[in-house]
Amino acid sequence: MSDLVHERDFDPRHGEAVGLSDAVRRITARNPSPFTFHGTNTYLVGRSRIAVIDPGPEDEAHVSDILAAAGQASIEAILVSHTHRDHSPAARLLKALTGAPILGCTPHRAARALLEGEINPLDASSDSEHSPDRAMKDGDTIAVDGFTLTAIETPGHTANHLCFALDEGNVLFSADHVMAWSTSIVAPPDGSMRDYMASLGKLMERDERIYYPGHGGPVNQPQRYLRGLKAHRHQREAAILRRLAAGDRYIPEMVEKIYASVDKRLHKAAALSVLAQMEALVEEGKVATDGPVAIGAQYRLV
Repeated sequence: MSDLVHERDFDPRHGEAVGLSDAVRRITARNPSPFTFHGTNTYLVGRSRIAVIDPGPEDEAHVSDILAAAGQASIEAILVSHTHRDHSPAARLLKALTGAPILGCTPHRAARALLEGEINPLDASSDSEHSPDRAMKDGDTIAVDGFTLTAIETPGHTANHLCFALDEGNVLFSADHVMAWSTSIVAPPDGSMRDYMASLGKLMERDERIYYPGHGGPVNQPQRYLRGLKAHRHQREAAILRRLAAGDRYIPEMVEKIYASVDKRLHKAAALSVLAQMEALVEEGKVATDGPVAIGAQYRLV
């Protein structure tokens, strides 16, 4: 069994700059939803000169909260972890007001090409306008106010997802890759389960002691939590294989059974997560289908 335990006890204190350490503050945007929990977390790193991580949705009130928290300090850089509309659009508003460059993830892209006739169900949640002044690659750094932030490529949730390590604080800003309140949504074609699992393995080789995620509270004991996340995904894979062995052939019927205890508003997202698992299972030769791997395809065990 997985030792994965989610932590949902979180007070967002919307609009307030919450001190997490001498160098880090968190402001949670007022965009709660089943997918964003209490809202998107924006982080301010530095004292007299500041780097803003994930400025959030296109919300002038949230941008005003960021500027108020900065006060007389100068915002020197705007870092974006990935191109979902709850994380990146405010970067453009903040840049227009401060002149700070936008750094971080590349423009939005899918993890794979669309299949013939496929419509990307995630287009509405993706920020296709994101265009950084400097795209950061794995290991690239930026120094602000005596602190160094290092980009870590962690594809899976999206193809362009980055985490940022605060070298001086043994801290990782894990965005939507690792969150204490819930597992990350991995949904094709934008996301890839094989990439996601590889990115979990990559973080397991690091030694940060605390993660500050894109939604919800901190991830404490991150190595234990990462092990739990990997085990959870393996359990989901095993559940899919059991449903196939029991005679299920289609993803929607599997979702009804595997996610019976999950809010039905999340079942469409769950179906995309099962699709991501199915892509990996087909690539690994454990499952077969006669056509493209898709929500409506028919599947069977090999």
